[in-house]
Amino acid sequence: MSKNLVIVESPAKAKTINKYLGQDYTVMASIGHIKDLPAKDLGVDLENNFEPTYEVIPDTKKRNNKKIVSDLKKAAKTSEAIFLAADPDREGEAICQHLAEEIVPKKGNIPVFRVMFNEITKNAIKDAFKEPKQVNRNLVDAQQARRVLDRLVGYQVSPILWKTIGGKLSAGRVQTVAVRLVVEREREIERFVQTEYWSIVANLAAALPPNFDSKLYKVEDKTVKTGKFDEDARASEIHIKTADQAGEIVGEAEKETFVVDSVTTKERKRNPTPPFITSKLQQEAARKFSFSVKKTMTLAQKLYEGIEVGSEGAVGLITYMRTDSTRVSDAALDEVRGFIGGSYGEQYRPEKPNFYRSKKGAQDAHEAIRPTDVNRTPDSLASRLSHDELKLYRLIWQRFVASQMTPAVFDQTTIDIKAGRFTFRATGSVQKFDGFLKVYQEGRDDTPKDGDDEEAELSLPRVEQGETLKLNSITPNQHFTEPPPRFTEATLVKALEEKGIGRPSTYAAIMTTIQDREYVEKIESRFHPTPLGMTVNDVLLESFDDIFNPTYTARMEEELDEIEDGNLTWQDALREFYGKFSKDLAHATENIKGKKKMSIPTDEVCEKDGARMVIKFGRFGQFLACENYPECQNTREVGSKKAEAADGAEGGDKTEEVPVCELCGREMALKKGRFGSFYGCTGYPECKNIRKIAKGDQKPMAPPEPIDEICPKDGAQLVKRQGRFGEFISCSNYPKCDYIKRETVGVTCPKDGGDIVVKKSKRGKAFYGCANYPKCDVVFWDKPVDKACPQCSAPFLLEKTTKRDGTVLYCQNEDCDYKISVAQPSSTGGKQADTAATASE
Repeated sequence: MSKNLVIVESPAKAKTINKYLGQDYTVMASIGHIKDLPAKDLGVDLENNFEPTYEVIPDTKKRNNKKIVSDLKKAAKTSEAIFLAADPDREGEAICQHLAEEIVPKKGNIPVFRVMFNEITKNAIKDAFKEPKQVNRNLVDAQQARRVLDRLVGYQVSPILWKTIGGKLSAGRVQTVAVRLVVEREREIERFVQTEYWSIVANLAAALPPNFDSKLYKVEDKTVKTGKFDEDARASEIHIKTADQAGEIVGEAEKETFVVDSVTTKERKRNPTPPFITSKLQQEAARKFSFSVKKTMTLAQKLYEGIEVGSEGAVGLITYMRTDSTRVSDAALDEVRGFIGGSYGEQYRPEKPNFYRSKKGAQDAHEAIRPTDVNRTPDSLASRLSHDELKLYRLIWQRFVASQMTPAVFDQTTIDIKAGRFTFRATGSVQKFDGFLKVYQEGRDDTPKDGDDEEAELSLPRVEQGETLKLNSITPNQHFTEPPPRFTEATLVKALEEKGIGRPSTYAAIMTTIQDREYVEKIESRFHPTPLGMTVNDVLLESFDDIFNPTYTARMEEELDEIEDGNLTWQDALREFYGKFSKDLAHATENIKGKKKMSIPTDEVCEKDGARMVIKFGRFGQFLACENYPECQNTREVGSKKAEAADGAEGGDKTEEVPVCELCGREMALKKGRFGSFYGCTGYPECKNIRKIAKGDQKPMAPPEPIDEICPKDGAQLVKRQGRFGEFISCSNYPKCDYIKRETVGVTCPKDGGDIVVKKSKRGKAFYGCANYPKCDVVFWDKPVDKACPQCSAPFLLEKTTKRDGTVLYCQNEDCDYKISVAQPSSTGGKQADTAATASE
């Protein structure tokens, strides 16, 4: 083992770092957190100053955590020094603290250091190891405070949802506020009252071309109001509400002479935008590429941890991607300014570097998100990155380069034209110098309407004050006010950021959680609250309005920042929170006593008794149930708005064929169980027939198809079915009869004389085994062929196909070296053997 042990979170990061450190260092990965609060207990001692109890995270199907910890402990024992190199944020600091507690030997006094770097490059890694530090206790405390806060809310509020609504619903300190924003926006849209208004556009000609449009701006001294009319502004504004009113103005204006009243031209500069912080990167990737927040962060993580770029090997291409700081290192500023001067010219490089102010509370120890080497242009990496990786890298590279370029310059001209008591206004903008726009232009959340885009270029003719213009046409245009738009992922992250809710490391988790829990659903890229989400929101706000409040949640985020800065203890922050929270909790607990579980009425009708169907909530989510339960036990799955929207897009009048139960002839209904959606017979419990749904589809798999053969076990008809691994033939009386007709290869088992049959592994790979399994465990990965070995007289050969050797036959006897190439591979088909399937297969 090397002298020094370095521990990071991910294998990809370990691989990149390993090549920079040399043979004296062994780099291993913890695969994220190794310890957490217990899954089945609160894990917080309320009587002992909120002291948490951490435990090593139990093993899962995807992760053998005990082995990870064991391997780290073994490596630590033989090391002379341990360097903890998790990400440079609160979560990374907590990972380092838990590693120090769990894997560092108690005896031996092995020194433990904390190393941090904002980019995974040779220089950054070398510099970090020159000046190693200790774990920052304030950062650890800030993460611990957040974890305990989230546990107290989730563990103690969620049971209230179970008792009032049902199912295994959950509440979260920050996710609930995000859902609240979505629900409140939806209700704002529902309350919205559309208002009609009109604009009037005159097309005019001057002595010089081109013709141009001007909008009615004033009637006498009152400004023409577009959009929603403010009653308080009636004295200074006029609102053209009807077609008659617009027609009267058009009729009057047509008779007037249009004369230039004033011409104003001024130079307008548009400054570049700062380099990306996490939230802005997520928003821009959503606007430009429709990337989800989760996808953006997954791609950015890969770019940060290292990508193979030819002879250099794995290289970190961007700086750390969870940051709220716009700071850029002096070295990076010098590099990008040199690049701009050399690639675009001195006129694109400002005299001094551009500096941007970070928002209040930003962690300036981090840098903005930027390329680690600006000379690695996106085009130079095009062959090394995936399509989406290249898109994101190009976006980060362009934004960073543009942030250090000169402003774009426009000439903006405003012409006011008098026509009797009316004033029309035309505004034009012409770009004089592209500046940073040569490289990058920021996207927008919503496209400007009604010609109100101030940044759109529009050429106006040269005119003089007092010049008379020719009226070509005058047109009234009808408009209607629109409700506030529903949130996209980009605009919801923006709203959370503006309100001070969440941090760079949490936005992706918030977006994922509120969708996974079916509190919101995304339709055409915009969030709609589900009936479940609206119900959960209302139940929680009834008792916890002050806790799940944007202002209070933002205040808690500020307190976490204060803990990180060493200005507040984590226990004091929790004590203040729990004093308020425990009162709300007691009120909510008392309030739900004796109340029945809630259900949401719908317009759906029960096909069994004609009663109304209601939405209820169970272990597997929401479902439709007859309101006459328990007399009528009819249930089916709730159709989502997303599915309805998709149906509407396909034509609206399309009638979907309802599947029919092949056993009893009744209709089948869509239901949900622990393994997802399925179709179940509406005759349940008399008929228990179910039909699986193909993954990613809402259609049932094809029903069993009868064939002209009889089951040898019970005399029933055999049917062709679709299973996890494809088509197979079995008895129609399944599960009463477990007979399955197996495909054979015409070879008998060398151990007990049974047929060798074709089987499939859990991953779908074909293999060959004895039909008498589990009594006989003979198995072959290569296909047995009914041909005796000419060298040792073994009863059959095995067939194998590889790219290098093609198809070969070889002897299954390990002591025999017979092997021969064949021109054509044998058919994978074979005879059919009759066997009874067992449950273990």
